[in-house]
Amino acid sequence: MINLAIFVSGSGTNCESLIRHFENSEKFRVALVVSNKSDAYALVRAKNHNIPTSVMPKAKLNLSKEFMPLMTMYGIQFIVLAGFLPLVPDYLIEAYPNRIVNLHPALLPKYGGKGMWGHHVHEAVKASGDTVTGMTVHFVSAICDGGEIIVQHTCAISPEDTAEDIAAKEHELEMKYFAKDVEEVLLRTF
Repeated sequence: MINLAIFVSGSGTNCESLIRHFENSEKFRVALVVSNKSDAYALVRAKNHNIPTSVMPKAKLNLSKEFMPLMTMYGIQFIVLAGFLPLVPDYLIEAYPNRIVNLHPALLPKYGGKGMWGHHVHEAVKASGDTVTGMTVHFVSAICDGGEIIVQHTCAISPEDTAEDIAAKEHELEMKYFAKDVEEVLLRTF
């Protein structure tokens, strides 16, 4: 069984989708949910599915000696970032080469990098006048949102769409594709 950790910072809709997707898998299981925020609702969602959780503030996450024992304790072999806001420290990227994936709520390389998360992304898409948006699943590298793109999914947007409308359309893509995309990566990796 391959053990996955999901890293989260917020409400955890993608986290729960991943948990549900893998709950009956014979090959992969969500073994741990990690958040940098103690009040992230994703932790509640994980506990509701009897998944162990850990709160790891950014200061502790940045210290290998503080964080790696947790990963070892749960036998983590692959990491999924699902709305995780802090940058992943270099030591973790080195420990999990091509085994950390992130979901970005836009079509990278557009609207990526520092400060491009959540509503900031959708506001930038709206301001650009783009007619298409989407989601990107990519490997995590030392460059923020700069890792190799694995897959992208798109949807049409109109000039009448607000940033909230754009966010809702993009979130539908996440709910439809993200867990399946992660499973595809896992099947190619293990």
